Amino acid sequence: MNPLLARLQPYPFERLRQLFAGVTPNPALRPISLGIGEPKHPTPPFIKQALSDALHQPGHDLAAYPPTIGSPALREAFTGWLQRRYGLALDPATQVLPVNGSREALFAFAQTVVSPGQVVVCPNPFYQIYEGAALLAGATPHYVPSDPARNFAVDWDGVPEATWAKTGLVYVCSPGNPTGAVMPLDEWARLFALSDRHGFVIAADECYSEIFFRDEAPLGGLEAAARLGRTDFARLVAFTSLSKRSNVPGLRSGFVAGDAAILRQFALYRTYHGSAMAPPVAAASIAAWGDEAHVEDNRAQYRRKFAEVMPILAPVLDVRLPDAAFYLWAGVPGGDDQAYARDLLAHYNVTVLPGSFLARESGGRNPGAGRVRMALVAEAAECIEAARRIADFTRQHFPRATP
Repeated sequence: MNPLLARLQPYPFERLRQLFAGVTPNPALRPISLGIGEPKHPTPPFIKQALSDALHQPGHDLAAYPPTIGSPALREAFTGWLQRRYGLALDPATQVLPVNGSREALFAFAQTVVSPGQVVVCPNPFYQIYEGAALLAGATPHYVPSDPARNFAVDWDGVPEATWAKTGLVYVCSPGNPTGAVMPLDEWARLFALSDRHGFVIAADECYSEIFFRDEAPLGGLEAAARLGRTDFARLVAFTSLSKRSNVPGLRSGFVAGDAAILRQFALYRTYHGSAMAPPVAAASIAAWGDEAHVEDNRAQYRRKFAEVMPILAPVLDVRLPDAAFYLWAGVPGGDDQAYARDLLAHYNVTVLPGSFLARESGGRNPGAGRVRMALVAEAAECIEAARRIADFTRQHFPRATP
């Protein structure tokens, strides 16, 4: 067996299963899970229809191997969306590639751009795929804590110069999982300057970019580069997906965009990896990327949910409206996120994810400790009911606590 597999840590949901072993949830209440960030809004019918129709269209059915780089129509759907969303003009032949969801691509990308022995820098807390990708590429992860006092901005200046000198790849997540924070232009400028100095590649995970609560849409990495005059997108690749935007997590469809030289090598890797997108999935993806009405409706549903839930939770937890994404990153009274999650399940049959499961100890502390992640992915009534139970539980068990 590959000895690097032994370096992988249990996935957060496996740790959650272990935490809940022996816990009997309150049988008087139906279970509600806010633990997994899996979209639950209905898939738009037109996307399912496009998928079905393609099965009966010559050239779009299952009778031939699909090209790794996707069809011209698929790549043009990507660049068309980038033009409408960010005002960017990318070359569909060289600057975009289809991927089977951003998770698959984020992992595979490290195997393409990282050399064994290098460092992979990622935010802390983080999406665990970053860590696993680094470890199986033979690299060493370096975890950079985010600062709650600065809207959970990642402290890039806290990374030692000696670490930057060994870094091959930096993962960024904006909007962030689990914090919901969006990187501003000055933070991007700082990271680009570090990349110019040390030569590392930036992987910008942007799968939550279309769920936001401010008037202005979140700034993307490619958009930030263009604003700063970096129109060649040197050492920068952005990752996006239809899963959250269009409520199709089972479609496994997304794309990457950016530095043409890097994407040429990534396409080579993917040719051997066997990661081509099936033609019916491509047809459904083209339909999804070409429509914004369903995205606006999806965003409105999340905004309504957060508007209902926030007044219920804010009086009892340290929580605030995120910039974007569909998570609440809440500080819990008592500071023990694991005990809070376990007791909440036992007394009120609501599942939340302990924040310490989404982070690693750095500088003597785990930056996720004392917080829980709540994924407001279910329908509004269920999220509101969960929020009321959480508020009742907190008042009952922590009567003197204040957020």
